[in-house]
Amino acid sequence: MLLDTFESQGLLFNSNFKDNAGAGLQAYRGDLVLIEGEVADAMGRRKPPPATMIGAALLADATQLKFVAGSLDELAHLSAFVEKYQAHFAPDLAAVLYVVDIAKPMRVEVAGISFVLLPLSDGLVWNELVDELHLDKSDFKGQSSGEKVHTLLKAWRDYQPTYPSIALDDALRQTTGAKRGFHGAV
Repeated sequence: MLLDTFESQGLLFNSNFKDNAGAGLQAYRGDLVLIEGEVADAMGRRKPPPATMIGAALLADATQLKFVAGSLDELAHLSAFVEKYQAHFAPDLAAVLYVVDIAKPMRVEVAGISFVLLPLSDGLVWNELVDELHLDKSDFKGQSSGEKVHTLLKAWRDYQPTYPSIALDDALRQTTGAKRGFHGAV
């Protein structure tokens, strides 16, 4: 399966789970490496990645990504995601990304895929997406972790966001410079 390949390449980072999602699909939740860390030693171990898709939820079959959701610290990291993973995009890839440094929702087309981009500087991708799709706990009752990600894809296919479409270059010119909010002990 494709996600097993990503795992063996060290592209799944801070994993929550990788699980069967039924019908020849596999799901993953955790972070996804966008830019790999430098090689740290002679044994080939790497430093932590300088850029990841945080809180990613992925659904893939043996060769293609069918669904991707996650959070980017910078809209500029969308290009790194496309460059690294484009060869694995299904033609009908459903893609929704929360982006820290944008101020308003939008859609951009990159590599033939329509990416829905939503602003988010603080919060969890999963919770925000469940709210965006108007799902509740009963929609996931009795499902495995992988099946829950598949449920998100099904809901996304029925969802018709009406956010304006703009060119990626225009979107990049509209970034705000906002940084991700962190909480915890001081």
